[in-house]
Amino acid sequence: MNDDARYEHFGQAGQGYRANQDYQGSQNAQGLSLGQGSQEAQVHPPNHRDHGSQSYQRTQDYQGTAGYPGSAAGLPGAPPARRRRRRKWPWITVLVILVLLMAADRGANAYAENQMASQFQSSAGLSGKPEVTIEGFPFLTQAIAGKLHEVDITASDETMTAKSAGSGLLEIASLTATLQGVHPHGTTSATVDQLNANVLVTFSALINAGGLPQGITLSADGPNQLKATVDILGFSGEATATVEKAGPNQIRIHVTDVGGFSADVPGSLADFPVTLPKLPAGLSIQSVSVTQQGVRIIVSGQHVTLNQ
Repeated sequence: MNDDARYEHFGQAGQGYRANQDYQGSQNAQGLSLGQGSQEAQVHPPNHRDHGSQSYQRTQDYQGTAGYPGSAAGLPGAPPARRRRRRKWPWITVLVILVLLMAADRGANAYAENQMASQFQSSAGLSGKPEVTIEGFPFLTQAIAGKLHEVDITASDETMTAKSAGSGLLEIASLTATLQGVHPHGTTSATVDQLNANVLVTFSALINAGGLPQGITLSADGPNQLKATVDILGFSGEATATVEKAGPNQIRIHVTDVGGFSADVPGSLADFPVTLPKLPAGLSIQSVSVTQQGVRIIVSGQHVTLNQ
């Protein structure tokens, strides 16, 4: 083969090689537009050093463009980007602490209520512990301040040791008390700024506390008046009596109209006192009234001392 024929042969081959490069370039461009340029660039690197490096460089530039198909983040099978999870343990810790504080508050509240019930029982001479409720939440802040804002006390069907001529027991049908401004002194005593109590004593309990004989019954006959029905010692009839305050811890039932009785009615039937037992220091009777259920006694005082 002569030189001209060889030159023509190599020229045709060069054109074929350049056409092949152009075809591959068009494929690369088409792959880039379809999001496949990065895969082809990695699997079939170009053979020609100059032209292939430019195409491969364009592929790398295109691959580095974030957010486009064909990028590293968009490749099938590529590991997903990790999302930072927000830590929840601080909120759980705060919730646990709040639960523990609430449990401690309620436990301390229950203990203080039990101690105050014992103090009131001992100071009033009750036969059993009353129900005590410390109002307000939280309790611990009040305890730390050394002052309980309000305490409610209730009791029913209790007895008190009475200082009277009878059996020495005064039956209490019901008792309600409100203590405002309670200052505890340890676990055995407390000082109360203001104490108001409402005590209901049945008619039969008054007769027993007064030491009156059987055969006498009492009933309501007005706001501060009693009707006494007597059938004893040959006497029979009805009398009218009043109930009034006779001292800081004493009430008196006084017969005002003997009715069918003669003037020599026994003195113990005409006038007898009933003494409330062992009132706490600073507490005294304020008023007495007659209801259908019995005699209601209002007791109050300031700077009242409770001791266990």
